[in-house]
Amino acid sequence: MIKGLLIAGNPSLLFSALCTEAAKRTEKYAAACIPRGGEATLLDTPAKQINLDWNPANPISARTIILSAANKMEPVDKVILACVPPVYRRTVEGFSPAELDRFTDNNIKGWFFLVRELAALFTARGFGSLSFVLSEVQAGSRDETPDLLGPSAAAAFRSFAQGVLNSSLNESCDVMGFSSSEPGEETAFAAYVFKILEEGRRNSGKWHRHGKFGIFGR
Repeated sequence: MIKGLLIAGNPSLLFSALCTEAAKRTEKYAAACIPRGGEATLLDTPAKQINLDWNPANPISARTIILSAANKMEPVDKVILACVPPVYRRTVEGFSPAELDRFTDNNIKGWFFLVRELAALFTARGFGSLSFVLSEVQAGSRDETPDLLGPSAAAAFRSFAQGVLNSSLNESCDVMGFSSSEPGEETAFAAYVFKILEEGRRNSGKWHRHGKFGIFGR
């Protein structure tokens, strides 16, 4: 049974699917969801889930959720970061400076602050598991207003994850990347992520893709 698990990410079907899967495989686990619109996001969560408040813009908040998770269950050993890029279908002039700041906080800075704290923890301890889970589903049609920011969030997350995969952190703990571009497959994707996690270190240092043409590591 998986212990010491923290799941952090955007409010989404994938985030919920990962939490549902975690409830099947743990006695309890912690979850931190990026606030939607600057306000805390309330989720319909399993009874085993410990909900933690997370302010992605605040580096102290990253440390706080790790300490809170450890205090409420046990030392954090496994962390899943789930990115489902938000969709912004508006013209350029439709964005306010405040929205752009919030986008950067939630989709770039927040991941960095959290991974920085985890890297220090896992390096000092000598073990740990960090998984980057990315949804690359393309929503909408050509007739709709283009999504100006969502693809940037996905690209930033993937690039950051690849950098961590290539870093020295991979020598002291398991680091894995997961991606899927299949719409409506959140439940199957979440189950796949946990399957690979439970198989252990031999899957570390790789991207693992879930899709209709097969499931494979790369």
